[in-house]
Amino acid sequence: MKARGKIFLLDDDELIVSMLERALRGDGYDVFAESNPEGVLDKIRSFSPDVVLLDIKLPGRDGIDLLGEIVGQGIPTQVVMLTSDDTAETAVKAMKVGAADYLTKPFNLDEVKIVVASILEKGKLRHEVEFLRKISSDLTDQEIIGKTDVVHKLKERCAKFASAGVPMILITGESGTGKEVFARHIHQRMHPPESGAFAPFLGINCAALPEQLIESELFGHEKGAFTDAKAEKKGIFEQAYGGSILLDEIGEMRLDLQAKLLRVLEERKVRRIGGRQDIPIDTTVFVTTNRNLEEAVEKGEFRVDLYYRLNAFSIFLPPLRERKGDIPLLARHFLQDYSEKYKKMLLKDISPEAEELLIAYRWPGNIRELRNVIERIVVLENDEIVLPEHLPAEILNLKERVAAKLSPGLTIPDTGLSLEEVEKNLIIQALEKAGNNKTLAAKLLGITYDSLRYQVKKFGLE
Repeated sequence: MKARGKIFLLDDDELIVSMLERALRGDGYDVFAESNPEGVLDKIRSFSPDVVLLDIKLPGRDGIDLLGEIVGQGIPTQVVMLTSDDTAETAVKAMKVGAADYLTKPFNLDEVKIVVASILEKGKLRHEVEFLRKISSDLTDQEIIGKTDVVHKLKERCAKFASAGVPMILITGESGTGKEVFARHIHQRMHPPESGAFAPFLGINCAALPEQLIESELFGHEKGAFTDAKAEKKGIFEQAYGGSILLDEIGEMRLDLQAKLLRVLEERKVRRIGGRQDIPIDTTVFVTTNRNLEEAVEKGEFRVDLYYRLNAFSIFLPPLRERKGDIPLLARHFLQDYSEKYKKMLLKDISPEAEELLIAYRWPGNIRELRNVIERIVVLENDEIVLPEHLPAEILNLKERVAAKLSPGLTIPDTGLSLEEVEKNLIIQALEKAGNNKTLAAKLLGITYDSLRYQVKKFGLE
């Protein structure tokens, strides 16, 4: 049986220690009793108690001083002072130092139990509030950044799904396109903060969890349902009652679990592993994948009935390279966010040349890659403006752009050729044609002056 809480007891009166230890253990607490204050801080750290009952008068130690050390060293516990001095001065002093409460001797056992139970309950509520705050903070500022037509249409679809309160939404797209952001955005519109009601948003990665755990995480289990089921467990569908869940990488889910998931989605009921009764669910289900589910169906890797059930309300997120008009807006958004995060407010904008390079790049990692690039720049650079030389080499590389500008009639010899050499030779030709005027040479190549300067330096052509 799990203990109600952990209590560390320190008093030099062994009779009091024995009495309190017996009473608290009988009430279901795990108790560490001590009458000698020597080395007590290490003992407290090792035991990690929820509550410390600490006598003010100890042999060779002042209990208030010891309280100050516990608080000052950040030991995560609540301290109740035990004192035979019933003056208000003593109590005020203890509370100022950091005591959660105090008990005056002689005290009765019921009084001690009430104080301990009250402190544990407050601690539990405090942890719950902190947890809810963390979840809420994770849900804030899930704004969809973009001004292109495709983003405008996506926002309209999100608004329609949210207002209708659809029970499930399939979000597809390449890795890094922002599938979770869209899911959280819709969730927020379904449960606006001003409503005052807390609606959880919980997620699970169907590919990251071991096969033997994922069913339990989804549906929960009863005590004794399998070897390690030492207590009952609510699955994510139960935990997110009244809110939303995100099933990431649904395309990697086992076929037998797909069948169980389909049943849950159709019947809006879940049954725990080892359970005998169905539990109603009230949860919006967001399902995401970067796989082509139609192809997975054809290969027999995804159930056709589940696919059509999920596809009723779907959103496809295009790759960043197909919404290039949003790249500058996203880059500046990340620049502001990371400047605030790392307290590097010096970086204020992106130069036109750097912006051009960001737009020209294909972004195989999509928005996630762009975000990581901007974060790296904010951390490493100290200029006021993001310049081309601040960008990673893969963005500055001209290979893709040079290859696109090669004449369609150019033939590749059987022995092959080095694209890098072609790139270098074209730069040399452009410089010669422009009379070594780099500005003109850059125009001839269709690139920026800064990009050309980088390549000239790279190939040692200065």
